[in-house]
Amino acid sequence: MSQKTSSQIRCVTCTAPVNIAVIKYWGKTDEKRILPTNPSLSVTLGQDELRAKTSVAVSSRFTEDRMWLNGIEQSVNSPRVQNVLKEIRRRAHKRKSGENKDDLGLAHHVHIVSENNFPTAAGLASSAAGYACLVYALSKLFEVNGEISDIARQGSGSACRSLYGGYVLWKMASKDDGSDSHAVQVQPESHWPQMRALILVVSDQKKHVGSTEGMQTTVQTSELMETRFKLVERRTEDIIKAINDRDFPTFAKITMQESNQLHAVCLDTYPPIFYMTDTSRLIVRLVHAINDILGKVKVAYTFDAGPNACLYLLEEDVPRVLSLVRHFFPASKDAGNSSFVTGLKFDEIEPSTADTSQINLPISEGAVKYIIHTKVGPGPQVLKDPKESLFTPEGKPKL
Repeated sequence: MSQKTSSQIRCVTCTAPVNIAVIKYWGKTDEKRILPTNPSLSVTLGQDELRAKTSVAVSSRFTEDRMWLNGIEQSVNSPRVQNVLKEIRRRAHKRKSGENKDDLGLAHHVHIVSENNFPTAAGLASSAAGYACLVYALSKLFEVNGEISDIARQGSGSACRSLYGGYVLWKMASKDDGSDSHAVQVQPESHWPQMRALILVVSDQKKHVGSTEGMQTTVQTSELMETRFKLVERRTEDIIKAINDRDFPTFAKITMQESNQLHAVCLDTYPPIFYMTDTSRLIVRLVHAINDILGKVKVAYTFDAGPNACLYLLEEDVPRVLSLVRHFFPASKDAGNSSFVTGLKFDEIEPSTADTSQINLPISEGAVKYIIHTKVGPGPQVLKDPKESLFTPEGKPKL
């Protein structure tokens, strides 16, 4: 599975997807092991549009563990990175008998190079894709088989869901040691081929309050969290049924209710946390207006810990919905329209006056930076072409 360079460096390169939750993960019962306060469920998105790419290498020539993210060297001493490295090595040691251990280079240092093709730390699940990619690549490098989503969970909770394609459930722990808190695939990406997603990027800047800090403060101070705990398990069951039945109106309603409740508990946090912006709230109003015009729930919004919207809808509704999104959130004149909507191709249509006249919203030019059109996609992939490696033959980043 791994490749050798001319310097006898063993290397593996993988990609892993972004997942956007429809049942939200917000809060932990155990900060160290990253155990969630409730189950969560997500949709894995296509890697052609949104993915992390990671190369990992091991060699006797390396003098220390090193890591680079998007061209900048990062410390490998963070507890989460160390937890992932230690657990992968522990399982590899456990699996291999003594004389074969050296073949894998378990006693040697590793180099890690990772990059995203989307903004990092802007509320687009970059840490989920990144840690899923890291764990998957390391598991191939050191030949660790079996369940590994529980390892990814120790890097970033949501990362466990990015180890599967399609529709993915992250289970709560029932055992005292938390070992059964891992991800399972509810349905593969092929189950509902009409499902599409539009990512409306409002900001590609780093969040003012990170998810980890935000969760801790919410759990400690929000009185509404108790109400959330009472609702979320039933919603999880209901949305799984909606996915199994391909029942979009139910799927959409629960998705929006969950998003609203996440940001309600953030607002109820003391001091309050504001991830959504005025533009985010205008997007919410537009989605409800579109559903009112169509007389049926045809599009759903969800916001993670950031201002960027993910709209779920079916393929047949993409042209009409996108025409209205582009009408009320046109590209900045400086940016132009050529790259405003990227990703999957679609039939471009002009919004009808009948539609726009029924929607009482201002035109917000430039408020949405760009839109990514994607679909439900598979889990992590190994890239076998040596040219895909992010390493030079010496085990350093190419860029």
